[in-house]
Amino acid sequence: MTGDYFINPLVFIINTLFNFYILVLMLRLILQWVRANFYNPVAKFLVTITQPLLHPLRRSLPPIGNLDTASIVLLLALTIVKLTIVSSLISSTPSLPLLLLASMGDLIGLVFEVFKISIIIQAILSWVAPAPAAYNPITTLLYSLNEPLLRPARNVIPLMGGLDLSPLVVLLGLQVVSMFIEPLFPHLI
Repeated sequence: MTGDYFINPLVFIINTLFNFYILVLMLRLILQWVRANFYNPVAKFLVTITQPLLHPLRRSLPPIGNLDTASIVLLLALTIVKLTIVSSLISSTPSLPLLLLASMGDLIGLVFEVFKISIIIQAILSWVAPAPAAYNPITTLLYSLNEPLLRPARNVIPLMGGLDLSPLVVLLGLQVVSMFIEPLFPHLI
């Protein structure tokens, strides 16, 4: 048996746990940025999970305007810790500047992924259960999340035969922008 036999499952578990919490924290940050309704049950769940780590940080890192500095610092710290642990298990621990750049790249990539996946889910849900048909907490949260990106595209692209093509245009734009930005950052894992 090689060392990879035990390392690979361990790396998988560490990545999964850290990535889940980082995703939840990123969703909370983005939902704050778009001013989503935090009485929504899904938003309440996100707040409940992230509050234990964010609450102590908020005492020393107050928000700057609409920028939630505590969430950003926690996101960076968790990503740096994850990359440090996984890198040291796989090979060796990289330098702090490299970790910082790679963490920023991971988080920027995550923002793009959150928006792309949420737009795809919202488009699929709109075909299955059109908007005003029934209240669904996930649908309303997705609408709050995606509307700041979709609204400008809807203003430019008219409906074509009752079909809204703005999600397709925004997805294309997000993919192109991420293809320009993400290569600027190093990837450790």
